[in-house]
Amino acid sequence: MSKIRILAVSSSLNPTSVSRCALFALEKHVEALGADFEFVDLALEEWSLPLFDPKRRVVPEAYGKIKTLMLQSHAVVLATPDYHGGVSGVMKNFLDYYWGEFTGRLFGYVCASHEKGLTVMDQLRTSIRQCYGWSLPYGVSLSEADLNPERSELSNVKVDARLEQLAFDLVTYGPLLSERFASDKGQAGHGFASFYK
Repeated sequence: MSKIRILAVSSSLNPTSVSRCALFALEKHVEALGADFEFVDLALEEWSLPLFDPKRRVVPEAYGKIKTLMLQSHAVVLATPDYHGGVSGVMKNFLDYYWGEFTGRLFGYVCASHEKGLTVMDQLRTSIRQCYGWSLPYGVSLSEADLNPERSELSNVKVDARLEQLAFDLVTYGPLLSERFASDKGQAGHGFASFYK
């Protein structure tokens, strides 16, 4: 098996983003398990995607770079703030650009929310399911209260333990799903992957 790769996508434009801070903590847990952690911060110019327009003739440079990382990953974690019970506009725009790249991959979710982010993560699960991806049955929710006073580091040990669990599940089950799906795709059989083109 190739080196396990986990891709994280941050979709907050806030410079002191709570969800981004959670991804930094998640990175440590993923790397402690011997896997690679790729980080796409959509707030940075190099990863910026203009508002999705299906008629756009020029493909943004970031689109191709992210697509490559997605196709090389075994699992993906999507992080977003909770805006009115939904994902950030930046996350929605990101989802509009991709679909086939999600197929057969495992997804985990991190949400910065004062209300557990349940509707936010349900929306993400719905989008990923429509693109034939797999979702973990739980997500990680946190708020400003879970960070240190400078909002630069996670301080809540319970949230950190939950992120450690998320890292373990992504690293453990991501390769099983993505590699089996890739080997079954288009092959004779009765599973969904055998019918997927």
